[in-house]
Amino acid sequence: MGAAHGSVEGRSLGWSPGSPGAWSVWLSGLLSPERLSSPQAPASSRAVAANRASTGRFTYRTCPGSPVLTLVLTTSVETTGVTTADLQATAEQAASDLETASAQEVLRWAVDTFGSQFVIASSMGDGLLASLAASVEPGIDVLFLDTGYHFAETIGTRDAVSQVYDVNVRTMLPMLTVAEQDAEHGERLFERDPNACCAMRKVEPLARGLAQYTAWASGIRRDEAASRRDIGVVEWDAKREMVKVNPIATWTQDDVDAYVSANGVLVNPLAYDGYPSIGCAPCTRRVAVGADPRSGRWAGSTKTECGLHV
Repeated sequence: MGAAHGSVEGRSLGWSPGSPGAWSVWLSGLLSPERLSSPQAPASSRAVAANRASTGRFTYRTCPGSPVLTLVLTTSVETTGVTTADLQATAEQAASDLETASAQEVLRWAVDTFGSQFVIASSMGDGLLASLAASVEPGIDVLFLDTGYHFAETIGTRDAVSQVYDVNVRTMLPMLTVAEQDAEHGERLFERDPNACCAMRKVEPLARGLAQYTAWASGIRRDEAASRRDIGVVEWDAKREMVKVNPIATWTQDDVDAYVSANGVLVNPLAYDGYPSIGCAPCTRRVAVGADPRSGRWAGSTKTECGLHV
């Protein structure tokens, strides 16, 4: 059993009287390459600073009736020493070289190539990707997006993964709580404009979470949906200008079931209760036996992806 590792990041800072400008100077210092490179910084941050320079733009908002000052950080990250073209070429070559490699071999390549600048993203439908990654690189970072709309079972799976596997779970929060989003954009935005809701509660937090990395991995597979049929085991994420790794892209559901059974992998309890694809509770329905596993996501609409993988 791995040690429990985790952190919750994003949203807001408790604020006491003082100058927002002072916050900006202090936070800019924390994010500066000099600060990240200092001996006091974590080793992973020093590794990032060796190859990247970060600048931040901070804006502030207060919520009506609340003393909390919300910090909105827009990071711009540029790679030094390695060009975007170099990274893209690396991804394209690896896509060819690793097409028939095992999931562990794909992950080993990513860890050897990117070191601490490689991160796993997990929706906590199960602990499969965390299990695979921990077997290759104990202590690896795992990003989880807490949208504020998750089933309790998904949060429980997140907590169990952080306890059972030797991984460091980083929980990313949206910049607005559900209540704040309701106040600014109206209630039940997920019904009226699900793309906007996903953009604020998934896409933006992921971008913030990925800012310090060069490559990231997901657990998506080709057999899950038509929109994923052509994904590579390694590919170029043009939207984020990062290398994206899909170590189980070639797996089938039978492969997943076999690995889960053989290795006692943690599985979200909802998977055994008619939810083969698990997203936010308001936008996820049970699926009939034999139906498209993703047909329970945004049921009744034409939406098929949340925006993380397209």
